[in-house]
Amino acid sequence: MNNTAVQPRQDTFSKVFEFLIENSFAFTVGVMCLVHAGLLIFMGATGVMPLFFFNILSVVVYIFCFILCNFRLIMPVYVSIILEVTIYTVIATYYVGLKCGTYCFLFSIVPIIIYFGSYLFKGSKRLSVIIMLVLNFAVFIALYIRFGSAEPVYNLAPAARLFLVIYSAFAMVFSTIFYNAMYIYMSEHEVTTLEQKNRQLATDAHEDALTSLLNRRGFLPIVDELMKDKSSSKFCVSFCDIDNFKHINDSYGHEAGDEVLKHITLLIRKEMNGCEVCRWGGEEIVILMKDLDIDEAREKMERLRKSVEVTPTLFFNKVLYVTITIGVAQNNEIYKEPEDVIKVADERMYYGKHHGKNIVVYEDN
Repeated sequence: MNNTAVQPRQDTFSKVFEFLIENSFAFTVGVMCLVHAGLLIFMGATGVMPLFFFNILSVVVYIFCFILCNFRLIMPVYVSIILEVTIYTVIATYYVGLKCGTYCFLFSIVPIIIYFGSYLFKGSKRLSVIIMLVLNFAVFIALYIRFGSAEPVYNLAPAARLFLVIYSAFAMVFSTIFYNAMYIYMSEHEVTTLEQKNRQLATDAHEDALTSLLNRRGFLPIVDELMKDKSSSKFCVSFCDIDNFKHINDSYGHEAGDEVLKHITLLIRKEMNGCEVCRWGGEEIVILMKDLDIDEAREKMERLRKSVEVTPTLFFNKVLYVTITIGVAQNNEIYKEPEDVIKVADERMYYGKHHGKNIVVYEDN
């Protein structure tokens, strides 16, 4: 019950973060625009007109940046954010003083410099990010030395000064938390995606793409391990080949041939539940039957042969009846490699192909 409730929330959380990552530049520009819109109202209300007009200019800059985001012109946006915030911090410090927390705006762009800089700059060019961080800190030092004890042009009331400190500190904290969260999520998402791709590659390396059956690479180690296990080395292998498969491809096209292969695969999975099945190549399929002797394996193969014979493949408006010829071999101590026992089953299947087809051959003739 809890898992059902948690999963939708996790999906929603992931979708929100993926949306923000995909639109991170536009989101950043939008937030910056709102921050300056708030400052515009505040400066107008407190009578700090130089900053009131500067915030109007800042809002215009971010609206223009938002337009640039739609055209994926990211570098000009990145540079504009850094320059605008730096210039605003210097001017705001001059007019209302360092004690109003104006330096917090300078620190609020540190995560932005790092987050977007790692996206825009690769390799040795990432030295640019370090240089910008050093310059950012140098601006703070310069402001602290110049305006640390200086009287501002506008001496705000204590309540207004407190509001500005909280407002700028919130912008700094929000930026730090948000971009760190984005970076952590993106890193974890990349790791998860890489793990999924690796699992898929491992699966693809051992499975046939068309039928999802094992391929030789996935099948042979299973047979080899079974042969080496002397306590349970009794097993049989059958080698199946679809009769007149070339005629199906030539008459109806390769899509029809693929459909026949997939249809027979489904029949084999149904009839041979618990067995390892491999698409050996083309229309050839090999089946591993554990803990069965030759008589039990022959009976199972006979049931499979009849099932294939009477169950047609439906391909658009066509009904395609096919048959299979099967060779069966039982493992014994004379076989040293998986290919040895498979070769015997293959030779028996080949004999059946030349003696009527649609039969099960389980002994040498």
